[in-house]
Amino acid sequence: MSDSPVSNDHAVSVSELAASLKRTIESNFDHVVVRGELGRVTIARSGHMYADIKDEKAVLNTIMWKGQVDKLPFRPEEGLEVIATGRLSIYEGRSNYQLIASSMRPAGAGALMALLEERKKKLAAEGLFEASHKKKLPYLPRTIGVITSPTGAVIRDILHRIQDRFPVRVIVWPALVQGDAAAAQVTAGIKGFNAMTGADRPDVLIVARGGGSIEDLWPFNEEIVVRAAFESEIPLISAVGHETDTTLIDYVSDARAPTPTGAAEIAVPVRNELLLSVEENGARLKRALARRAGRARDALRAARLPRAETLLQSKRQRLDYAGASLPRATRTLIERAKARLAVAQVSPSGLRADIRRARQSLRETAVRARPALLRLIDRRKVALSSQAKLLETLSYQATLQRGYTIIRAPDGKLVRSAGVAAAQARFTVSFADGDVAASPVDGTTATATPAPERKAKKAPAKGGQGSLF
Repeated sequence: MSDSPVSNDHAVSVSELAASLKRTIESNFDHVVVRGELGRVTIARSGHMYADIKDEKAVLNTIMWKGQVDKLPFRPEEGLEVIATGRLSIYEGRSNYQLIASSMRPAGAGALMALLEERKKKLAAEGLFEASHKKKLPYLPRTIGVITSPTGAVIRDILHRIQDRFPVRVIVWPALVQGDAAAAQVTAGIKGFNAMTGADRPDVLIVARGGGSIEDLWPFNEEIVVRAAFESEIPLISAVGHETDTTLIDYVSDARAPTPTGAAEIAVPVRNELLLSVEENGARLKRALARRAGRARDALRAARLPRAETLLQSKRQRLDYAGASLPRATRTLIERAKARLAVAQVSPSGLRADIRRARQSLRETAVRARPALLRLIDRRKVALSSQAKLLETLSYQATLQRGYTIIRAPDGKLVRSAGVAAAQARFTVSFADGDVAASPVDGTTATATPAPERKAKKAPAKGGQGSLF
């Protein structure tokens, strides 16, 4: 009879073993720094992040609590290479070891740049960056909406520049401009301004932030921000970072400013320059009107009154032709009657019948012709009266009635210049109601002396014109 071997090993429970391993791992790996590529990334409703950090041979389960997730300067995405800092622990329920990450950052700017380039190509393929989608900025907005941090130097620079150039109403939408929550707040600002109605709705938006590293500016590379800027009905100016910094919102915005101050300069013109431009345009308009009025005045002075013979020549000719047509028509009728009488058989009864017919025809012709002749004469009288009135209006007597004068030398010739008048010993100044004799005093001025009495000129007959010469 043989007895079974008895073991002196002490048996432990699974929970005890798991707790012992946990203490051992947490004691020896309380601070680790791991570099790898993000695999699965999940943000739970609680805000905690569950992810895998992997390389070619292994995978490390990673947890980051909500407080640390909110402080991340970028949004963790699958495929991004990162460096995570934290401590190792064990989840006893599954006997899995995991990294409790306290911080995480991209593994150098190269990883973020690669992710940025990939996202840029994706959005460009969707047409978000095409120039045809860009809206024209208003020349003089009444209200400007600014999405930025309300406590930084950026908003002070923008307000100061707008006040200097052209003071308008500015509405600030407070938003974080750095960290994991910044993208959501900037997106909310763009959508919130677009949802406004009435007088409060801005005419142009400015999304602004100061300079920083690629990690600091990363919220403006997030898809939600880029798509919100693309969908904005209000024209949008991006002013993120310095002139050398470029983010994806710059490609989709309607205008890009090198700095936040530059965005204010793009949004509003300079008020003093506008006032100066208005004054210059007004002065140019006045000079143009003066030149045109001067040319019209010179053209009016150069125009000459037509002579009476020229005005009446064609009318007289037409009247002569009309007056001459009646005798010719009468003679033609007589000649035709004589011809018919010569070939007709002459007899007292036939002659009397012809005489009666001729008389009857003559009476009918006279009756028919009289109204036409009277109308023709009336039309000629009206036309002649109209021409007479025009001639009277254009006569030099009418010009004298308006205050003009005519100066003649002793020989009766017209004096047309001050130099000729100064060379005369005496000359006559003709007014509408008579003449006055005058003589020059010192070659440039003249003194009036009573002119010899003359008979007042008779006004020209209606339809006639006095001579200017």
